[in-house]
Amino acid sequence: MINTNVGKLSRRRLMAGMGTAAAGAMLWGHGALGAASDSLPESPSGTSAEDLARDESYWQRVASFYDRTEGIVNLEHGYWGKMPRPVQSSYLQALERVNTQNSFYARKEFSSDYRRAVEQAAALLGAEPDEIVLTRNATESIQSLILQYDSLKTGDSVLLADVDYPSFKTLMRSLEQSRGVKAVELALPRRATQAELLAAYTEAFDANPKLKLMLLTHVSNQHGLVLPVAKITAEARLRGIDVICDNAQSWGLLDYRITDLGVDWAAFNLHKWIGAPLGVGALYMRRGTREKIKVHPGERDLSSKSVGARVHPGTINFAAIIAVPDALGFHNAVGGANKTARLRYLNELWREEAETLSHIEVLGGADPESRTGMGSFRLLGKNSDDDAKALQKTLEADFGIFSVARYGLADGACVRITPQVFTTPNDLRQLVSALKRITA
Repeated sequence: MINTNVGKLSRRRLMAGMGTAAAGAMLWGHGALGAASDSLPESPSGTSAEDLARDESYWQRVASFYDRTEGIVNLEHGYWGKMPRPVQSSYLQALERVNTQNSFYARKEFSSDYRRAVEQAAALLGAEPDEIVLTRNATESIQSLILQYDSLKTGDSVLLADVDYPSFKTLMRSLEQSRGVKAVELALPRRATQAELLAAYTEAFDANPKLKLMLLTHVSNQHGLVLPVAKITAEARLRGIDVICDNAQSWGLLDYRITDLGVDWAAFNLHKWIGAPLGVGALYMRRGTREKIKVHPGERDLSSKSVGARVHPGTINFAAIIAVPDALGFHNAVGGANKTARLRYLNELWREEAETLSHIEVLGGADPESRTGMGSFRLLGKNSDDDAKALQKTLEADFGIFSVARYGLADGACVRITPQVFTTPNDLRQLVSALKRITA
């Protein structure tokens, strides 16, 4: 548990100890983003997100805040999100501050910076600050939820799906040995609409009346499929099934509030689409639901009601936490709805062309609501892991396009394409040109 109940250090003493202009800027709560606020990208008033998605002059201004990968067209931005330059500057200033002040800062001043980051993250997410704890990543959050879930008994069943993150599926299956339950895995259609996805889960619920817990992914890591989380969760709740929601890829890729989803527990990454430094995630637990998730066994007070007591990260990257408010500020300056629309537009640029090619198979959502800025494809009839790896290597070696192979779908492996807000239409045109030239 992160200890946020520590004393505060006077500004005069800290200034005397740090003695640099950068440190002074961070001390007074004005990071690089605050200093550069006049030049932040502002969306035109009165323009819809869908119209703005096609305004190349605006997105060129947004792109000017980022340093592009050199030597290749990088279409693999699903691993983590690149910090815009002002956020990177804020992070580097914070890193200098932490390194200079060391444990003196951590034990005296970090608590206020941490609370500020939590409060602003909760506000953007639509949660209360006491429902959120910052973690190192979504994986840490999900591990705590799955392994500390305390309402299983021998003979119960748990549900996972092929679109879930591979290590999370392994965790769910591990409950068979550790808790004496049955793990049921759902294989979703290769292409599906929101209605078809809801029907698939509802059928799985009805076919497995002993289900007690399920893992539900908001946006799949393999192909950017959006699942109708709110509707699936409502059906699960009617049957007494608890839901752990994986939002690792969705926050910032989609524009939403946690209350829109109706889930009790969720895990997030801030270092993907929010643009925070690497090593920042979050765990959400709605008020009144914490008793089903045991306190982390490393905690002293095993009766604690705090969300923070459900994870025990040890020493964390203090500088990354300090930079979170600036990352949230930049995200808000661009606008969550604007980012969602732009990324979907970029995805459509290559997807629509790819679907006309007889040798290319496009995976993921079959209707607009089921698609995001992420997408995937493969060569027709080539769905093994080795096929996907070979296709990724061909794109890189022969066409100068970087992507990533993704695995775990019941339907087979694929290559994922993930643009970012600074990706240009020309980048996607190069991908389409490559797809036309690649042969099965």
